Amino acid sequence: MSDLLRAPAEIKYAEELDWLESVDDNPKPFSWRLSPKMIRLFILGSERADGLDREISQKWFGDRSIVERAIVTLASDRGLLLIGDPGTGKSWLAELLAAAVCRNSTLVVQGTAGTTEDHIKYSWNVSMVIAKGQSRESMIPSPIMTAMETGVIGRFEELTRSTSDVQDALISILSEKYISVPELDSDNIVFAKPGFSVIATANSRDRGVNDLSSALKRRFNFVRIPVVTNKKSEAEIVRFRTEELLRRHQIELDVPPTLLDVLLQSFADLRASAAAAGSDDEKLESALSTAEQIGVLEDAILHGNFFGERTLTARTLASSLVGSLARREPEDLAILNKYLHGVVEPRSKEEGGSWPEFLEGGRDTIATLS
Repeated sequence: MSDLLRAPAEIKYAEELDWLESVDDNPKPFSWRLSPKMIRLFILGSERADGLDREISQKWFGDRSIVERAIVTLASDRGLLLIGDPGTGKSWLAELLAAAVCRNSTLVVQGTAGTTEDHIKYSWNVSMVIAKGQSRESMIPSPIMTAMETGVIGRFEELTRSTSDVQDALISILSEKYISVPELDSDNIVFAKPGFSVIATANSRDRGVNDLSSALKRRFNFVRIPVVTNKKSEAEIVRFRTEELLRRHQIELDVPPTLLDVLLQSFADLRASAAAAGSDDEKLESALSTAEQIGVLEDAILHGNFFGERTLTARTLASSLVGSLARREPEDLAILNKYLHGVVEPRSKEEGGSWPEFLEGGRDTIATLS
């Protein structure tokens, strides 16, 4: 695993999955590797009441009922659509579910404006077609077709970014559970095996880009992933992801709780400001998601490790926050400057602590970028 830039969940947590499978005596749907109860435990982590001989780490931080609804949906004939704002952990939950159900989370189609039917059905190896003609051997199955043939989970990221033609092709797959290959005279239907399902994700901010048809909506069970608003839960998510980063880079560095509080409070302030804004020009372009908080902290940690004194400082954190969130010039810089003067400056005088240094770092970065 050390030679992979980012190991998929089934490799990263292979030991846990193997152990859970070895002790799992609960009923399993289809050919699932783990039972629904063990999948929930794998994702949300173990508790003392579970009576296990080892601790299972929590990997996704959210409401228990969301995970349970997602698992139940995958055991039915309907596809699962995880929908929510950017950075709410939709893709990560989809990956964990696929890893726990079938130990393969890599059968993924990425939805974009350039995604075609070939990406969810099949294409052809042109050189083999020229040499031997069209056959099953010269056909290149899509990740979705491979999932159908093997009875596992296929994933479709950013479904609403794909065109209506692609979405319509997915309707027949979800309803009929087979794909026809009219170019072949025989062996020209690929049937889905038991256990096949599709987990799709959709960004709620993409509403109006390529809205789902009512027919496609009926084929999915919608599970909405809310934005994390609880400060404690958000701190756990940021801390969990940061520890992963430190392990991956083999960095020995502690994130001071005071600086984590500064980061969380800054995002809370900026979200409140965005909610009170009268127009989009008065809001940061950033979604201010938990994922972006993690990105800010990651940037600050790496900068401090490589160019600083191998420690995380409030100045570096402020510089990373401004650098990461200032995407429009001069609008975003003006919004951040207003925040520093109107909120951070009074707080630094009243509370002290890390805030004065954070204020100074933010001001210096804005001056550099302006």
